[in-house]
Parts: sequence; C-alpha cells; structure tokens
Amino acid sequence: MPAHPALPDTLATMIRAAHEAGVVIMSYFRPGQTVRANAEVRDKGLDNPLTKADLEADALLRHRLLTSHPHCGWLSEETVDHPERLDREQIFVVDPIDGTKEFIAGIGQFALSLALVEQGRPVLACVHNPATGETFTAIRGKGTRLNDQPVRTSLRRELDGASCLASRSETARGDWEPFLHAWRIQTMGSIAYKLALVSCGRFDMTFTLSPKNEWDFCAGELLVQEAGGQVTHKDGTPFRYNQVNPLVRSVLATNGPLHAPLLARLIDTPLAPDRH
Repeated sequence: MPAHPALPDTLATMIRAAHEAGVVIMSYFRPGQTVRANAEVRDKGLDNPLTKADLEADALLRHRLLTSHPHCGWLSEETVDHPERLDREQIFVVDPIDGTKEFIAGIGQFALSLALVEQGRPVLACVHNPATGETFTAIRGKGTRLNDQPVRTSLRRELDGASCLASRSETARGDWEPFLHAWRIQTMGSIAYKLALVSCGRFDMTFTLSPKNEWDFCAGELLVQEAGGQVTHKDGTPFRYNQVNPLVRSVLATNGPLHAPLLARLIDTPLAPDRH
C-alpha cells in the first residue's frame, strides 16, 4: 500500500513531539538509581505505577499532536478515554512511557510509543527510547527505520534456540518457566521497546499471554510488520485498533518465518489471568 502523501509530514511531527517529551522524561530519570523524588511516584492500580513524568509527557504529546492534527481522535494510557474517538477516521494511540516500572528503577528499558491509526490499522509509528537515544519509525508501505536508517527483522527460520524477549514481571511470576530451555530468553521491560528490538533484528521474537492495551503495542506492530515480521493474537488473527475496549489478551510478534511455528508451539498454552 503506497504511503498517503501527508503521512511523512505527520510522522515528522510525531518524532519531534516524542523527542521533546523524551527530554521531559529524562529530567526525572536517574540511570541505575530510583527516579528523582520530584517524580511523585504513586499507584493507579495493581502493579501499575504512575509518575509526574508520565503525565507531563502525555500532556505535551497531546498538545503537540492534536494542535497540528485537530481532526484526529486520541487514545492514551494517561488520558481519560472519550467515546468520540470511535467516530474518528484517524486516531493517535499513545503511551507516554511504556515501561514505567523500569523508568522508576533507573533501568533504560522504556519508551514513548506513538501510532497513527487509520480505519483500524496503524499507518505511522514512532517508538523513542530517550535513555538509549534510539528512535524507531515506520510508515505503512515504506519500511522501518532506526535513527533514520532502514532495518529488517532477523532471518532465522528455526524456532528451537531462537532469541526471545520476555517480560520482566512475567518472568518473575514464573510465566516463562516452560520456555527457558527452548529459547535464548532475555528479560526486558516495555513491550513497545521489545517490539522495536524485534523489528531491527536484534531478537527473533517476543510474546505475551497477559492482557495488554492498544497503546502498549500499536506502534510496535507497525514497526515489526514493515520490517518483514508478523504480529497477531495467540490464535493468529490480526489486530484492529480503536476498539470500544482497547484491552487484548495476547500479543505475539516474530521475524516472520518463525510465526507459524510459534503459534503451533503455543496452541495449548493457556492465557494468563487478567490480574487487573
């Protein structure tokens, strides 16, 4: 599908906004140490922390993106949802800090995740990790780039021994015990960042059988797909975004050749309970 002529300009706006919000976020971040006290860490739900940085970044992104694109809807983890987004042809799907727990702990495994969705499908993506200086971008039909250089998913075709990114919290709960000897597993925070790392070929795959929201993985899906990979539900069906309920029960992402084998491997593995 060819890129819409206005999409490159919109992506440029998203990148600028992400970098600007990244500066705000990094003003609170302390590598290897707990986040600064003025970040005002608090809990908004079970195992779901919130900081002043999340809110400030969200407000900045919303202002920058909706000022320049007032016709678009808005779905963000840190903004009260409004049903009017369901009537918009285009919608921004945003997580100002995916991986807030890692951000709080001083671990640079978090990212800003921004996507533009058109008629249920992501057409633009920007995943920016301000701690590492990495900016992953994609335009539907135009490929994926890391810091403006083209990237592709890995070429691996054998599932056994594949490199796989796993959730830090899921691993701590024991959810990954059945897979520890099958794959080369590395734990990491932020599903958006994990998807970005699959898109550039550093890892072969990642998945979660725990509930996620659209803002967690929407941008990452486009990054992986445009780099040659696949992203689906556990049953192999594709995602449609801007749903009434943005919660999904699973996300599987691979380099492409490993997708069918992974689906087959997980067919009898149950979904994790919704702990929220």
